[in-house]
Amino acid sequence: MRAKYINPFTDFGFKKIFGEEASKPLLIDFLNALLPENRKIVDLTFKNTEQLGQTDFDRKAIYDIYCEAENGEKFIVELQKAKQNYFRGRTIYYSTFPIREQAEKGEWNYNLQAVYCIGILDFTFDDYETEPEKSEVVHTIKLKNQNGKVFYDKLTYIYLEMPNFNKTETELKTRLDKWLFFIKHLEDFQNIPTIFRDEVFSKAFEKAELAKFGYSEIEAYEYSLKVFRDNKNTFDYAIETATKEGMEKGMQEGIEKGMQKGIEKGMQQGIEKGVEMGVEKGKVEVAKKLKDNGVALDIISITTGLAKEEIEKL
Repeated sequence: MRAKYINPFTDFGFKKIFGEEASKPLLIDFLNALLPENRKIVDLTFKNTEQLGQTDFDRKAIYDIYCEAENGEKFIVELQKAKQNYFRGRTIYYSTFPIREQAEKGEWNYNLQAVYCIGILDFTFDDYETEPEKSEVVHTIKLKNQNGKVFYDKLTYIYLEMPNFNKTETELKTRLDKWLFFIKHLEDFQNIPTIFRDEVFSKAFEKAELAKFGYSEIEAYEYSLKVFRDNKNTFDYAIETATKEGMEKGMQEGIEKGMQKGIEKGMQQGIEKGVEMGVEKGKVEVAKKLKDNGVALDIISITTGLAKEEIEKL
């Protein structure tokens, strides 16, 4: 069945829903679902997504969405489709630009406005090996001291691990639940679920409906979708190949290790068996000599541990 709505994990789809001037109410609603009650956004302004360094030689940063709330707080919103080396480092680096641009010429007291870096991830972090972090969807990170107390509350990183979001439509309780469900399943919808029939989500579905796109938009979306699928297939193939190679290597190492252990165990058992046989043979020799010297069978049995019947046969 042909999709009715765009895939929001494509660059075009994500920016169509959240990154256009007409998308402000959608982006505000989404961000407010992430923020605490006392930090709600009333209005925002889209800013240049390309941030240049201080010199021509500095590396620049290009965001998916960069905006500023009416109170001066800055928001970077990034869609990350595949794992990257040093992804967290890149996020930290990106956050320095909204901080540096607040510097004022002349005297300045360093009173910074808050900066939020929000990453919507189509993958999970590998280094979360225990619960609850391993299965959590929302990860909120702040600068804290060694006792876990917040040292600076104006720099916040929020990562959304979309593969961990597995709620069904009937399980959606919060506004954020609805947004995550919308993002994850938008391309699969053929009709608007009842739970999404409010002004904001109606607008979101309207902007995402392919039938409302002009030719140039369809062309741009199809190209973005192709890039997304190609990248996903490449990533999936790399994971599958690495997993297969890892399993084969692990099995081979396991076989070799098992054989080595088997040899070692066999040798150990042989030694133990030999010692045991040697001890038994020694007992027989002692018993024979005692018997030849006329020692009573009872005494020989107690001394060697051999049964009287066995001693009589010697």
